[in-house]
Amino acid sequence: MSITPVPHVGVIVVAAGSGTRLGASTPKAFARIDGRSILRHALLGVLAAAPAQVVIVAPEGREEDALDEALVAAAGQRDLVSVVTGAGTRQGSVAAGLRALREDVEVVLVHDAARALTPAEVFARVVGAVVAGADGAIPVLPVIDTIKRVSGDEIVAAVDRAELAAAQTPQGFRREVLDAAYAGAAVEFTDDAALVAAAGHPVVAVPGHPLAFKITTPADLERARHLVAAPQSPDASHPAPAAVAPRVGVGTDVHAFGGDGTLWLAGLEWPGEVPLSGHSDGDAVAHAIVDALLAAAGLGDIGTHFGTDHPEYAGAHADAFLTRTAAILGEAGWRVGNVSVQVQANRPRFAARRLEAESALSASLGGAPVSVSATTTDGLGFAGAGEGVSAFAVALVVPA
Repeated sequence: MSITPVPHVGVIVVAAGSGTRLGASTPKAFARIDGRSILRHALLGVLAAAPAQVVIVAPEGREEDALDEALVAAAGQRDLVSVVTGAGTRQGSVAAGLRALREDVEVVLVHDAARALTPAEVFARVVGAVVAGADGAIPVLPVIDTIKRVSGDEIVAAVDRAELAAAQTPQGFRREVLDAAYAGAAVEFTDDAALVAAAGHPVVAVPGHPLAFKITTPADLERARHLVAAPQSPDASHPAPAAVAPRVGVGTDVHAFGGDGTLWLAGLEWPGEVPLSGHSDGDAVAHAIVDALLAAAGLGDIGTHFGTDHPEYAGAHADAFLTRTAAILGEAGWRVGNVSVQVQANRPRFAARRLEAESALSASLGGAPVSVSATTTDGLGFAGAGEGVSAFAVALVVPA
């Protein structure tokens, strides 16, 4: 009888979260992306990376379910996987996983099951950095958004994003370093790298991957479902980041006149015109385009990414919305093909500035073609009565 060698790498897969923000009726790890759970997808990535002992930290009462998922992912190799019960905090859950590792494990990776589509290459980079001598290593992505420091609804200052990076998992450490850091921990940290750094150990950064995003909200889950529905990579363990066929989405937005300052519409300022009211600048044209693009890519809607719970977009203009939307699409493997938008309003008159509006909107979308048309609706309805502006957009997205 063959016996699988005991690996020197141990992976703790943290899957004990409740998933409240996901809005699922089951703990997050057991929510379905397709026919497989978030946990199963995460384990496929872990097991595709390299032979390792895998310890799953499961919610209390769901240990057997987690083991079933693990055995399917590991093709029945029971000696590679085990399950322990999670604690009330993430740090407590990781500590439980550490206690379950075999004595000869030298490199420990801590991975969030919610980062279910993390490619095997990210695991390899983290392990490689630790084997090369680092006390700890984490995958990161550069921050592409403009970052502001806020106090309530007030913008306090800009933050230099050149010094910022978004941390992902798996986070890897030398076993003795992580054990000692946990033994001496007196407070809760947001991740294991912060705990290890507080214990006096340097942690290095390695390149992360856009597919290693964390599934937290319903929009994140929809994004994962879209990616999994795409053509499979050669090893079939993870999805390729783009679908074959282009996709079309529609979007609409309506804003009433009555805001403060000047009118902003179609990415342009219109001096002397009555402004629109809204959380941002009320640019119905830009907002309809955002909704159409997100709908085409299956990535939620404008409220998901730019709603009132995002104070950094208070008063923002079209460029901020469209630039970020193009980035969101890029992260999911899409690019903008073209956009057509129709404005319904008595004012302002678009004829003289139509080309200028198309140029501004196109520039914000990385040069993708944008066409703008306008109509007055013959005095009918909300827009025809001069109460505000309606906009309807159709967008095509194509594989990046």
